[in-house]
Amino acid sequence: MNAARDTSSSNGCRLYLITPPRIELAAFRDQLATALDAGDVACLQLRLKDASPDEIKRAVEALMPVAQARDVAFILNDDAALAMALGCDGAHLGQTDGDHEGARKLLKDRILGITCHASRHLAMEAGELGADYVAFGAFFPTGTKETLHTAGTDLLEWWSEMMEVPSVAIGGITAENCAPLVRAGADFLAVVGAVWNHPDGAAAGVRAMNAAIAAASLPG
Repeated sequence: MNAARDTSSSNGCRLYLITPPRIELAAFRDQLATALDAGDVACLQLRLKDASPDEIKRAVEALMPVAQARDVAFILNDDAALAMALGCDGAHLGQTDGDHEGARKLLKDRILGITCHASRHLAMEAGELGADYVAFGAFFPTGTKETLHTAGTDLLEWWSEMMEVPSVAIGGITAENCAPLVRAGADFLAVVGAVWNHPDGAAAGVRAMNAAIAAASLPG
């Protein structure tokens, strides 16, 4: 992914990294650099639900250069207008995060991703208005946020067969459980804990996820 709205998955399924819900900025900047240097990451989503606009601005200024220097798209969660104002590569919006059609017009050639839970209808709507990817989940139990919707691999299979818009699978995904999602056609796997909470560190988490994706992508 990049600012030119490249959400293709010509390299097969790729890793979509989301920040922890709370970070200590100086330390996390170094941790992020180490993680991104460890293996392929398509994009980084800054997701700080309880942060003020000023805190988000500081986080973007500190972290976006780290991602973009490594050709990793930098996506802001929840706020298309702020993403545009801060020069982010795009925004990821939930179903209640403002006007999706207006966000598409505002972001123009930047990335717009939309959460569609487990709904084919919401995904079709997102695709019709020009979303660059749709996010489905949760596929597994997760401690990152309350699970209100549960998705199955049949949704990924249907979407990949019917639509060209890439899909992002999210929710409790780890190196140990991701294989069925890759095989079902997910273009990207969104993870938080699998990387940031890895017992051997974030870099090891990125390596483990990429190894698992590669193994699941093998024929047979």
